[in-house]
Parts: sequence; structure tokens; C-alpha cells
Amino acid sequence: MSGTKAAPAQADRRRRTFAPVALIGIGATGAAALAGHQPMLRVSTDDLRTLGMESMAGEGAADVGFPLAGALSLVALAAWGIVLVARGRARQVLAVVATLAAAGVLAVIIVGGFLQNDDAGSAISDQLGIPGLADDLPLYSTPWFWIGLVASAVATVAAAAAAVLAPAWPEMGSRYDAPSAHEGKSSDAPPEERTSLDLWKSMDEGDDPTDDKSH
Repeated sequence: MSGTKAAPAQADRRRRTFAPVALIGIGATGAAALAGHQPMLRVSTDDLRTLGMESMAGEGAADVGFPLAGALSLVALAAWGIVLVARGRARQVLAVVATLAAAGVLAVIIVGGFLQNDDAGSAISDQLGIPGLADDLPLYSTPWFWIGLVASAVATVAAAAAAVLAPAWPEMGSRYDAPSAHEGKSSDAPPEERTSLDLWKSMDEGDDPTDDKSH
């Protein structure tokens, strides 16, 4: 008896995770998308002055971003948008897509910021027109780098949770679906073959349910 009560209680707990998981996932993914379109690594003005290159640095010339992170975060954000309205297996598949895209953002930021930051130095030196000094440029992570790193990690966890919990989440009612062919023909059916809802709909549309259309 206790087992039969535990199952609905567990299902109800899973249903209640919809709002917090979705809000955290969308918020974190949105933050990652914003950060992904901002400078991630930068050479400071003081270092440029020390190296005598301050005059060479135009707007944005001494920083570099990770465009792939921005693109992947937009994919994750779009997937979340569809997760909110999708049903069944499609919702779960889209949550997996959001997970993979968010994990991709995290991977791009980690690789670009920690493992291959020499490439960023080369890109900035090329932008400054001094490719030979790439190794002498001290790079600093911008606040956007850390925002993107944390946000993409949170977005990955939230999307993974959505992929697991989605089957138990509440779904949008069928009344929001596009009218089916059957619904379109319901007003043409005789009154005795219509449901009460069909009759109310037809009267709301101006039809007279007492009018026999067969004659």
C-alpha cells in the first residue's frame, strides 16, 4: 500500500521541478549566450603601454572572443524554447540537444581560455599588426570569460536534469494545438453527433445548431 502511495508522490515531486529547472536552465543559457558574444581574453592597457603598443590598439584590437561559444549557446537557448512547448519524446530529445550545446560552450571556453590560449595571443598580435610578439603578450581573462564559464557549467547541469526529468513534467494542453481536420468538420456534423463542446463552439461561431444542413 505504501508503495502505491510513494509512486504518485515521486511523480508529483518530479512535476514540481519543471519551473525551477527551466528557469535556471534558460537563465544560465542566456547568460552564456551574452558572454559568448563578448571579449573573453584581453591584453591590458598597462601592458600595451609597457610594450609600447598602446597607440596600435584600436577598439577591440587587444582582445579576443570565442564566436563558437556564442553560436552554441544560441543553439542551446533555442532548444530550451522548444522544450517549454514540446511533448513526450521530442521534449526529452531537445533537452539532450540543449545539454550537448551547453557542454560544447563549456568545452570551448575551457580549451580556449586554459589549454590553447596561445592561439588567442597570436590572434591579438595579428590584430595589432605585430605577429612576432605573440609570446610576449600577457593575456588576462575578462569578467565575461568567468561569467561564460560558470553560466555554461550551470546550463549544462540544468539541461541534463531536464533530459532526465522531462517525461514527468506537465505538458501544454492540446487546446493550444492547431485545429485538426476533424475539428474543422465538427460544425458540419448533425447536432445529435456533436459533443456539448462542439455545439458551444459552433454557436460561438454564429452557427444555428437547430438548422438542419442536410436539406
